[in-house]
Amino acid sequence: MAKTVAEINEKIKAGKAVVVTAEEIIEIAREKGTKKAAQEIDVVTTGTFGPMCSSGAYFNIGHSKPKIKLGGGKTYLNDVPAYAAFAAVDLFLGANALPDDDPRNRNHPGEFNYGGGHVIEELVAGKDIRLIATAYGTDCYPRKRLATWINIKDLNEAVLFNMRNAYQNYNVAINGSNKTIYTYLGILKPNLGNANFCSAGQLSPLLNDPYYKTIGIGTKIFLGGGTGLIAWQGTQHDPAGLRTPSGVPKRGAGTLAVIGDLKQMSPKWLVGTSMLGYGVTLTVGVGIPIPILSEEILQYTTVTDADILAPVIDYSDAYPQRKPDILAEVSYAELKSGQIKIQSKKVPTASLSSYPKAVEIANTLKQWILSGQFLLTEPVAPLPGVESGISFKPLNERPIEE
Repeated sequence: MAKTVAEINEKIKAGKAVVVTAEEIIEIAREKGTKKAAQEIDVVTTGTFGPMCSSGAYFNIGHSKPKIKLGGGKTYLNDVPAYAAFAAVDLFLGANALPDDDPRNRNHPGEFNYGGGHVIEELVAGKDIRLIATAYGTDCYPRKRLATWINIKDLNEAVLFNMRNAYQNYNVAINGSNKTIYTYLGILKPNLGNANFCSAGQLSPLLNDPYYKTIGIGTKIFLGGGTGLIAWQGTQHDPAGLRTPSGVPKRGAGTLAVIGDLKQMSPKWLVGTSMLGYGVTLTVGVGIPIPILSEEILQYTTVTDADILAPVIDYSDAYPQRKPDILAEVSYAELKSGQIKIQSKKVPTASLSSYPKAVEIANTLKQWILSGQFLLTEPVAPLPGVESGISFKPLNERPIEE
């Protein structure tokens, strides 16, 4: 009963495709069995919505009169530094970028109210952005200072390019010390006072395709409220990590580098986010369709929160010191129950990822496909899998005498 992407696309064009979300397929497969479900279902849609720090955007602002060469000088967007060492008027803005005067005293944790992620959100929302730049001046680019307002509608290109999104799984963070700590997984109370996690679990894209059999380079996706593409494996892609017998990763594992046109996107799905005492980031909406080409692929999409285990790590000691200490493994079903048990203590849990928003993304992508406005693409190359030999390597630190 093997299908092809081309055959599924023909059904989409004809309005005959059967599309369900990764949440809905669980019950369908229970009722009908995986064989019959695989025959009937054409596409399963996934979704995730959470802070994704390795995100950013690049722009071409066009040439001023007289011309200016931004590379080599300093460029700011709403007082947030952008990187301009590409060419005359190309810029890259990282989601984590902070204004020069943002508070960073760890004894009095800064609020980090504004940064690169917020600029990206405001740009997508159509707001004017203040650009101030200085340059050294050349014969062909004589201007040395530029102060102007820019707007996304006037930019030649405005492209979201995120080098690491949609982690396949992730840590659960706790704090075993006797003081509050501030992390990218939120505020962690002392003495195992809380546990924070960040994943859509059973809706998360790569957890529904654990061996990357349909998701690959060139796959068209929901990105930030518009459409995008998987450009490459993400940084820190680690397919060789520990897995359950059914193939579900028990650690971070795979990641995606994604790209898309910011002019199509929405501030609803690209949200600048402040992390008290840590910094700023961008909360990103990602949704990926999984074509049901076989019963095996359908089986992978039936993964439930109870099937997915995540490591509990102490962010006061083990994590910053790169120790391998894992206090426990807990399922996402346990995490979503509101509490887990660590060292005989009941610890309340909270998610930085929004499951309701992930459901909305999966349903939005489902409707796009059912309406015929979103066709599937076949990968032009696979993501590196378990057999690739790729694994995440820590820094080989070689101290320099100073």
